[in-house]
Amino acid sequence: MIVISDGSSAQIPPRMLTDLEKKILRQKQSSPVMYQYPSVDALIFELKMRTHIVEAAKALYASGVSFGTFSNSRCNEKYWIRTPDGGFLLRPGVPPSVAVNDIFENGHLYAFECAGAIIIMLYKAVLDTIGDAAFNTYFQNLFLRDWQHDRDLQLITTHDLYETYPGDVMYFKNPDHNPETPEWQGENVIKLDDNLFFGHGIGIGSGQEIIGHLNRARVPGSTVSAYLQDLVLKPNFEVVRRLSMRYEEQLA
Repeated sequence: MIVISDGSSAQIPPRMLTDLEKKILRQKQSSPVMYQYPSVDALIFELKMRTHIVEAAKALYASGVSFGTFSNSRCNEKYWIRTPDGGFLLRPGVPPSVAVNDIFENGHLYAFECAGAIIIMLYKAVLDTIGDAAFNTYFQNLFLRDWQHDRDLQLITTHDLYETYPGDVMYFKNPDHNPETPEWQGENVIKLDDNLFFGHGIGIGSGQEIIGHLNRARVPGSTVSAYLQDLVLKPNFEVVRRLSMRYEEQLA
């Protein structure tokens, strides 16, 4: 169920939404969970940003980026400084939007692990949603490593597999992974659609396909399967929207 706090109707002209956004809207409207928004604009903003998260996942998959552990990570040093712990620090004087876009445009120069990939895709979605100027204002001094992220990218965690939507971050756990390959202890993924996910290092596939991939990285002889955890992570869409509004107010 969707509730708009200002009393407006949640009905949005179909021409304003993509097919994926219409699907998300229908699913939320029919959900037993109450989703409350301060305005219709806030609802539309979330739908658009979810689309951009899905698009960022597909773009990263097509970019040529490689999977790499922290010890094997690499980046385009024109825009990023590779730190001793395998992270990427934004080079002074480089606009954040340029550096983030470069990952998707010159993916062959990059290698990183799956948690860092999630943050990179979320940054790309924020950038594509609020625009270069606002992104460069609020997302300076970026550092990419594991789950570290800018304070303006606030993340919300829930635990309900029955309330997930395209653009959500989820996790497939591999409890009996081979200790010689700790990078396959699990896979962080972006949900693209019903039972369709993207995980950096595995690619795009169904839940069953991702579980099958992880199961091949188990301790030899193990019968304990990987599985989809009930951990669901998403950006605080309203916080991002208010960043955009604040930037526009400063220009007025």
